[in-house]
Amino acid sequence: MWGVMGLDIPRTENFLYNSRFMITCFIGGIVFGASVFGLYYGLPLTPFGIRKKKKKRPVRVYMDGCFDMMHYGHCNALRQARALGDQLVVGVVSDAEIIANKGPPVTPLHERMIMVNAVKWVDEVIPDAPYAITEDFMHKLFNEYNIDYIIHGDDPCLLPDGTDAYALAKKAGRYKQIKRTEGVSSTDIVGRMLLCVRERSSGDTHSHSSLQRQFSHGHNNKFEEGGSGSGTRVSHFLPTSRRIVQFSNGKGPGPDARIIYIAGAFDLFHAGHVEILKLARGLGDFLLVGIHTDQTVSANRGAHRPIMNLHERSLSVLACRYVDEVIIGAPWVVSKDVITTFNISLVVHGMVAENDFRQGKVNPYAVPMEMGIYEQLESPLDITTTTIIKRIVANHEAYQKRNEKKGDSEREYYEGKTFIAGD
Repeated sequence: MWGVMGLDIPRTENFLYNSRFMITCFIGGIVFGASVFGLYYGLPLTPFGIRKKKKKRPVRVYMDGCFDMMHYGHCNALRQARALGDQLVVGVVSDAEIIANKGPPVTPLHERMIMVNAVKWVDEVIPDAPYAITEDFMHKLFNEYNIDYIIHGDDPCLLPDGTDAYALAKKAGRYKQIKRTEGVSSTDIVGRMLLCVRERSSGDTHSHSSLQRQFSHGHNNKFEEGGSGSGTRVSHFLPTSRRIVQFSNGKGPGPDARIIYIAGAFDLFHAGHVEILKLARGLGDFLLVGIHTDQTVSANRGAHRPIMNLHERSLSVLACRYVDEVIIGAPWVVSKDVITTFNISLVVHGMVAENDFRQGKVNPYAVPMEMGIYEQLESPLDITTTTIIKRIVANHEAYQKRNEKKGDSEREYYEGKTFIAGD
């Protein structure tokens, strides 16, 4: 019957054998080819000869600075630097190096370390970094810290002998530059306070409102009129919604989040502010910070306050990693409407403050106290904005010389520029 159907059994078995042999050779060829390809490119293979994708090493970038009187300009520079890589390592220059190259710092190293560590775009911090990138330190960055690029702004950074502090990094081809788009500097802020001291000591007849405008917005009448002044310039920074978005986390609280609220001036944002915000954030899932208006700060702390205006203060607070959201221009009184609108679970206030709110006619925390959702926190650091101002007053001549020393190069850089949120 099989012969009738035309089937030759031996021949069929031979055909199947040959087919299996050809298939085996074909698969073997694929495995061999994949192995050769993997060996050629030095890549690991799976047991089946399939090339595994090698995990890409993160790009690490380095940026250094004094970060004295840290402000939103510093924070924006760090934000831009972080955008050029996957991880940002920041070197904080030592007190001794700052004294040797610029003059005495307003804030000591340990406070500047707190400030830099708190910036949301910073991944790692190196203390006591040198002011100039020496050959030894550059090799240390490349070999020990695995740094790919060294970053700095397009503003001048010259050593006392007039040479470029980043010359070696540029020569090595491992330097990248960011555009400085901010309308403020530490020198400017010191100048605002020096102006305050000078005006008050000279018994100037400027009205309180006139002084308030000067100190909040960086105005220096003498400089505008062509006098030498203290090196303070007019602040041309124009805040935009884009800059606020760049600094914002962009995330709201979850449906069951425990929202903590703290309000204040946060003028001359300093290490004391950072530590109380860190403490407050640890009490819940979402930290909402209210920033008082310039008018509110003036009414409660004196006509010469604040030194920094509302938008400058808001950006500094937004850059802090412990802050989730801010209310720009928060009311002095924490009302029931504020608590309900923002679904606030707990209202907190630090013990170290510029003034005791209980001495005023109106208790701004009366409502949360009555609701049983108010808590006073023991501030980790005994530092206030007045502390910073007193340091400058105590070293008035030294900071005056520091401003004059740096003033010429900064004036040349800033002259005729208007700063709008860009990079």
